[in-house]
Amino acid sequence: MNELDDSSSNAPPIWAIFGDLMSGLVGVFVLLLIWALGFQLELAQSLKIETAKRQVEEQRRKALEEALVDPLRNGRVTLENGRIAISGSVLFAVNSDQLQPEGRILLASLIAPLKVYLGERDQMLMISGYTDDRPIRGDNRSFSDNWELSAQRALTVTRVLIQEGMPANMVFAAAFGDQSPVASNEDEPGRAQNRRVEMSPVPRNSAAAEVETKLATKPLSSVQ
Repeated sequence: MNELDDSSSNAPPIWAIFGDLMSGLVGVFVLLLIWALGFQLELAQSLKIETAKRQVEEQRRKALEEALVDPLRNGRVTLENGRIAISGSVLFAVNSDQLQPEGRILLASLIAPLKVYLGERDQMLMISGYTDDRPIRGDNRSFSDNWELSAQRALTVTRVLIQEGMPANMVFAAAFGDQSPVASNEDEPGRAQNRRVEMSPVPRNSAAAEVETKLATKPLSSVQ
């Protein structure tokens, strides 16, 4: 009987076991709380950064709208995600790189506000040429494919802008052929939207990267 009493007296008290269990649970709770707080702080920081980006983009959009208020009002150009788009029919006839008189007048009207906008932000203007997916047709074809046509149109617009007063170091050309449609090529209204020239303000230090992030372009130096 004494031996049983001795073994019972050597066993750890139940409250000590309970205390150890509670200490472990408290430790786990503290770790979970720290993780939750850290996650909330990280999420709040991400939301703050995203909000700041959206505010910058909104300010950029409003500044462009103010700079181009007249051509936007009369529908001669459109503005979406910072890209100024001009319908190809306003600038060129089908399969042609010869600028139409109406197109030259429109381009000349854009130079003054764009020079101010680009100068204030130390940006450049990327002129991008696009086509629909129809192959070049006609007996008197001047271009081998849509890459060449889009490249020459972008160069034509770039040269006219420079001739009309845009500083040459503020503008460059890029060609994307039929690789970036904004509408379906299954019908003529969609193809008409895809035949366009876009102007995109980009930071000087990322001008080359802006082109590289898009689909590969055909070298402009190969255009005859």
